Amino acid sequence: MNSDARILRNLAWRYSELAYSSKNQENIKLHRAVNDLNQIRPVVLIDEIPWHEMNIDDELTLQCEDPFLQSIEWFFRTNLYKSKYMPADMVVPPFVPVHKIIESTGIGITVEEEILATDERNNIVSHKYNDVLATEDDLAKLHSPVVTYNKEETLKRYNMVGDILGDIMPVKLMGVSYFNFTPWDGISRYRGVTNLLVDLVERPEFMHKLIRKMTDIGLSYLQQLEELDLLDVNGYILHCTPIYASDLPGSDFDGTKVTRKNIWGRGAAQIFGSVSKRMHDEFDIRYMIETIGQCGLSYYGCCEPLDKKMDIVEKIPNLRKVSVTPWADVNVAAEAIDGRFVLSAKPNPASVAVPKLDKENLRKEIGRILDACKRNNCSCDIVLKDISTCCHRPENIFEWEQVVMEMVRNY
Repeated sequence: MNSDARILRNLAWRYSELAYSSKNQENIKLHRAVNDLNQIRPVVLIDEIPWHEMNIDDELTLQCEDPFLQSIEWFFRTNLYKSKYMPADMVVPPFVPVHKIIESTGIGITVEEEILATDERNNIVSHKYNDVLATEDDLAKLHSPVVTYNKEETLKRYNMVGDILGDIMPVKLMGVSYFNFTPWDGISRYRGVTNLLVDLVERPEFMHKLIRKMTDIGLSYLQQLEELDLLDVNGYILHCTPIYASDLPGSDFDGTKVTRKNIWGRGAAQIFGSVSKRMHDEFDIRYMIETIGQCGLSYYGCCEPLDKKMDIVEKIPNLRKVSVTPWADVNVAAEAIDGRFVLSAKPNPASVAVPKLDKENLRKEIGRILDACKRNNCSCDIVLKDISTCCHRPENIFEWEQVVMEMVRNY
């Protein structure tokens, strides 16, 4: 047995104890209850972590030599680390996932940008985007991608991991577990924010042509995933939030062919935090209805405030979850949601980006979320995410977890 295998087997034994624990099963039940709008209590998750600041006693230092096996090692190490220091209500799959290699020819353009970084180890950097979608000729370059499944290389990886770990726990091929459609995030990078916002006002017809093309591209991608049998019902996370729901994969699912009706759709238009409700409806919600609205359940929103736009968001078919950002008024949002959807609360990550966590202010912030949800009978998940830094003090996140978990357990 080579050194990579020994390293992974040691980690897999420790991971299997976590995956098969009663706590993991209990958390799955809590997650499912929240997404079923019948919560036992709010659930708490921590994601998008500044791992480059977290390496206590080299617990995250990779030791495998094979590049692909390093990704499996990282999966084990990060989950074991979270379980040890900041578990919250985390869930891990009772198997080792090997993701199918899905390749694409692209959509005809690429992002052109300049980057500034203050910390070369941090993937959160400053971007200056050059406009590559300014004209009708630029629009003509856009086309749907050709999606292919690299089965040969995928099976090579699957068999390699299976040979090493298959006697410890199952190894499972993983496809795409939810349809992510956030076209305005992409357009922001292709055009730059200022150009995008100005043209919504000055060239609305052009912008409708652009979002129409992006929508057709997204639908083509989804169609190809279906045809290639690359959708998956074994997901364990929905963009940092709970994915489990009794409605999915659905009573008509026969256990073989997965379609869009068996999975979540997830949409957002973060840049539309700067536009009116009418414009948001016209240029995004209309297109969400025909994309993520085709999925079994839909989850909308990210960092854009939606507290005063719930009447347009709720037009999306099968809507089950709405993101409530730190820039929204959680009281207004909870009243508008009124128990009809999951309120996915995103506390401000700036609270941990300081030399010392202010626990009093944190309790006030979380208290507002919990009070609003209780008053309006809202199921709720609380997700600390977008953590670009913890001020090189991991204890901030650990202490955040302890404070918030104490509060939800007393809910």
